[in-house]
Amino acid sequence: MKNSRRQYLKGRRLQNYVRDKLLKAFPHLKKKDISVALEGQQGPDIILSRIGKKLVGHNFEVKNQNKMKTVYGWYSQACKNTKLHGAVIMKCNTRDPLAVITFDHFLDLIK
Repeated sequence: MKNSRRQYLKGRRLQNYVRDKLLKAFPHLKKKDISVALEGQQGPDIILSRIGKKLVGHNFEVKNQNKMKTVYGWYSQACKNTKLHGAVIMKCNTRDPLAVITFDHFLDLIK
């Protein structure tokens, strides 16, 4: 299998995972309210209906890449020796700070 096809399938699996978790977190939404973008389609990776946008309130860009190992190391450090939720706050020059938390914790916060 070509490398680009494998990367596409890896990304598609994560998109489907995000869609399914959102549908479970918001049981009143239907499958037509949350879908995944087609290959090469511009815009968000998770497509929300008008109602979905109001209820979920976030736009999703989904990435499944090994390049992010450093962030996972930081997150592991934030979770060490505590019962609290881990969070990584990171910033790049001239950019706004970002917070990294688990997707499940994120869903608990927005539902």
